[in-house]
Amino acid sequence: MSKTTKININKSLKSDRPKLRVAAYCRVSTGSDAQLESLETQISHYKKYIKSRSDWSFAGLYYDEGISGTKKDKRVQLMQLIKDCEAKQIDFIITKSISRFSRNTTDCLELVRKLLELGIYIYFEKENINTGSMESELMLSILSSMAEGESNSISDNNKWSIKRRFQNGTYIISYPPYGYDNIDGEMVIIPDQEKIVKEVFMQTLSGMSTTTIADELNAKGIATKKGGSWHPSTIRGMLSNEKYTGDVIFQKTYTDSQFNRHNNNGEKDMYAIEHHHEAIISHEMFDAASALIRQRGKEKGISKGKKKYQNRYCFSGNIICGECGNTFKRRIHTSTTGKYVAWCCNTHIADIKSCSMQYIKDEDIKKAFITMQNKLVYARKQILKPLLNSLHSNSKDNNIARVKEIEKLLLQNTEQQETLTRFRIQGYLDPAVFSKEHNELLVQADNYRKEMEALNHTQSDDMTVILETTALLHFLNRASLITEFDDKIYEKFVNHIIVYSRQEIGFALKCGLTLRERM
Repeated sequence: MSKTTKININKSLKSDRPKLRVAAYCRVSTGSDAQLESLETQISHYKKYIKSRSDWSFAGLYYDEGISGTKKDKRVQLMQLIKDCEAKQIDFIITKSISRFSRNTTDCLELVRKLLELGIYIYFEKENINTGSMESELMLSILSSMAEGESNSISDNNKWSIKRRFQNGTYIISYPPYGYDNIDGEMVIIPDQEKIVKEVFMQTLSGMSTTTIADELNAKGIATKKGGSWHPSTIRGMLSNEKYTGDVIFQKTYTDSQFNRHNNNGEKDMYAIEHHHEAIISHEMFDAASALIRQRGKEKGISKGKKKYQNRYCFSGNIICGECGNTFKRRIHTSTTGKYVAWCCNTHIADIKSCSMQYIKDEDIKKAFITMQNKLVYARKQILKPLLNSLHSNSKDNNIARVKEIEKLLLQNTEQQETLTRFRIQGYLDPAVFSKEHNELLVQADNYRKEMEALNHTQSDDMTVILETTALLHFLNRASLITEFDDKIYEKFVNHIIVYSRQEIGFALKCGLTLRERM
């Protein structure tokens, strides 16, 4: 007689099964109130959706607001999501649609394939596509191409609108050059900066080089419009900017179908408007300075647009002398065995007594880089992984708390200023006392703002270092030992070179590390 045996389900095995760690990604392309409300709706939806699944655990929600989807590198939170996936913190990703994830077909497929290599799938709700199914890639390619086409259509409409404003003269220059500010859509002269602009043109006409002018401005502590340092290229850009004459030329640059920006060398129409705004420099002075710059170029055998006019070599402008801080210049040396390329300190070339740093061979720098990279391939786990962990462990909580505290202090400072003003109007305060107290409050407020700006800048720098370190580590994980110098790898990961002596140089990597190498 047959016997039936009942087998009970092992509930402990079922309950011990780990939950899938699921993250969501959202994006809105503009900062308008309606779009931000849409973002809030997406965030609320995904939090509820993920937490409602008993087999899922909430692994975080990543969102970018007011950012275009045409370039993945511009979206910090998307890059952070990829980094966390590489760190094995996420198992599955959900997002609203392909167009929310990326409007660039190449970027979309690249990101999907990168995640597939990590064993992580993406679910696109609108298109009902799960990248865990390999046949989905063709459909994904088609739909992402459609998303890119839609983005191109939007871009074309915007370009048409801008072109119309170029043609009828109603286009507003939102970010005017140094010397001007935008006030209610009009370009208005900034008096302090106007003096600097006139000085630059006068110094140029007196025979001073763009390098010397830039060095003098930096020595005086005068910042550029963006708050940075002056460079010869910055001065050349100022000397060739027609806006200082009160005229303006629209569409000097344009964006191609791949959303890359180029100088307009006749590919697109340009639109000139005379007497668009108040001039700082006369046409005569502008033309004379332009002619002088062109003449210098002819004497050196270079002209604008030629490769020699630009940084032609990967080491140009980023080899720094460890003794005087100046840059190195490329030169051709001759010996009994023939000619060779060398790099020499500009200060040493001008005056040996001012800097004793001797030249170094181009070949030796490249050999040192090869050695450095091969060492990193071997020791990446001992060097870069601890660095990355350290960067992640440095919490930004203290910075955030201090920013909030400063905001409160600024509010109190404003209230105190208003109270002082009210007391002065009512006659309760002597003018001298009011002036003293009010000035102290203004200085205090300015210090608060500078501190807040520094804190925000620090947070931004930290994120950049984390992304650069992650990129380098990801590259080295797949890299093999090299025997030849690759300028593309150098430019991608090295910020500059520091020359300590003819026997030792340091490679300052973009991730913040400086690695010394003997030559």
